[in-house]
Amino acid sequence: MATNQWAELLRGDRAQFGMWIASGNAYSAEICAGAGLDWLMLDQEHVPNDIRSTLAQLQAIAPYPVEVLVRPASGDPVAIKQLLDIGAVNLIVPMVESADEAVRLVAATRYPPLGIRGVGSALARASRWNRISDYLITADDGITLTVQVESLDGLKALEAIASTAGIDAVFIGPADLAASMGYLGKPEHPEVVSTIEQAISTIVACGKVAGVNAFNETIARRYVSAGARFVLVGADVTLLARGSENLATQYGCNLDKT
Repeated sequence: MATNQWAELLRGDRAQFGMWIASGNAYSAEICAGAGLDWLMLDQEHVPNDIRSTLAQLQAIAPYPVEVLVRPASGDPVAIKQLLDIGAVNLIVPMVESADEAVRLVAATRYPPLGIRGVGSALARASRWNRISDYLITADDGITLTVQVESLDGLKALEAIASTAGIDAVFIGPADLAASMGYLGKPEHPEVVSTIEQAISTIVACGKVAGVNAFNETIARRYVSAGARFVLVGADVTLLARGSENLATQYGCNLDKT
């Protein structure tokens, strides 16, 4: 297998800026894939995506020079196995709150004897249906695993999580973290932002790559200054929602219709 390009980029000097693909739609995914962003995240946690729609988006994005992360709805090892088999190589798993969870997630992405991933390469797009002759030998090294820490319990265990062997990066989720801190709907609250900056420093001190999402450019660049190496700075559905609202306002349409 080829070297995982995302892993190489995370080790580079330049922060990587990306966006959510939250429409669950391959057409939208392809439009955004050609925009020039560094990476895209295909979401299954908060988006009407299943394994087939995720596959269609991976196929639509494949011809474009953009990196792709896929987020399952949970750390279920069966869901992880399916995503790996359809060709996802960069996973980001939500709501990780302990080192034990992190260890189990690492195991879910590795073949035995290092893990528990089921062997079905002959049936899988990931191996090009066994046309990649050394897939079973090289697959483990071609996968990156990012875990999301997005609660106070997760922050308490952050150092242990970030120190877990096999974890490539830790991504802080501001929305859930803000809610956990008592600031529901206020991910840009100064206390939340300060807490995230401290978390980024902890992740980096553990020798791992830190990521975060921030749709406010000032805050996004603040997180980069704190040490974040990849930042989610927008979403396809948000761009469409705000853009269509702006168009309606521009022409004096009645926004009470919403």
